[in-house]
Amino acid sequence: MSDFGFELEPNTRPASDDARAGILADPGFGRYFTDHMAHVRWTQDGGWHDRVVRPYAPLQLDPATAVLHYAQEIFEGIKAYRHADGSVWAFRPEKNAERFRNSARRLALPELDTETFVNSLKALVSRDVDWVPTPRSAADESSLYLRPFMIASEPFLGVRPSTEVDYFVIASPAAAYFRGGVQPVSIWLSSAYTRAAPGGTGAAKCGGNYAASLAAQKEAVAHDCDQVAFLDAVEHRWVEELGGMNLFFVFRDGRIVTPALTGTILEGVTRDSVLQLARDAGYETEERPISIEEWRETAASGELTEVFACGTAAVITPVGVLCSDNERIVCSPENGGEAGLTLRTRLLDLQYGRSADHRGWLTRLA
Repeated sequence: MSDFGFELEPNTRPASDDARAGILADPGFGRYFTDHMAHVRWTQDGGWHDRVVRPYAPLQLDPATAVLHYAQEIFEGIKAYRHADGSVWAFRPEKNAERFRNSARRLALPELDTETFVNSLKALVSRDVDWVPTPRSAADESSLYLRPFMIASEPFLGVRPSTEVDYFVIASPAAAYFRGGVQPVSIWLSSAYTRAAPGGTGAAKCGGNYAASLAAQKEAVAHDCDQVAFLDAVEHRWVEELGGMNLFFVFRDGRIVTPALTGTILEGVTRDSVLQLARDAGYETEERPISIEEWRETAASGELTEVFACGTAAVITPVGVLCSDNERIVCSPENGGEAGLTLRTRLLDLQYGRSADHRGWLTRLA
């Protein structure tokens, strides 16, 4: 038995030191994967069992496997950060575990307890610790991206919850999400598509939500925009979120506003952290509905001074312009904005161990 309650099946053909070093020199994002993966099995009769860290390898699935036909699947995104002393830490993984359970409940999947979730990260990272990049400077945002996911693995054709489920964690060394550094992104306002509807899966982190956003993202790219913003599905006027990030609005009087969670917006761990860090920095924060009309009018009047988006992968990224078929709204200064960049620095300093962790947000993985 290895540490953290997981058996170990070592990879007998791991990447060589030279191959790994070459990857870590230019990892990109989501292109390369470490030598191992964590795996836990669930069955209706046996519950969770067979905890193991085993070689990273393709999965063998029956063509009738439920996830392939009914999309019963959820996932999470977490980063592991190497600190200056060589230790490796995760940022608020318990919050990811909580959201993972909420997503499982919505997708009729079994709920995984926090201890097993966090231990799966520890078991994998401690085994593949050499894959965690060492930042070369404070500007180097490299990390090890962790992707826990759960799939319905019973082979059957029929619309009901699967009686067999597999949970995995894979890991991928990652550079900064946007290769050009912190530059304001352009956003396309989708009028033809909505991301989520009341009673749907908008608050769950499941693949179907992202698949449904891809047509709108293609539309954004066709209009030379980096990301897409969605409005609500009922009135088509309330700002919700981007395809993969939450939105924040900064006003001249120091208020920072983000759309309230309504069941159609993903409850981001970074979003929650930004709200708390903003209050620490002296900003007044609000979680409330914000309409596209308010966005448009306050940007025109100068009352809105900056807009930024946040998420695990992209951290905090300024929004430069919002575009649609008939307008172009300037949202932030060319260099971003003071509030967003200040909070970005505070968040990264905490994650990389350059500032004190007064809230106990960091969990050591290796």
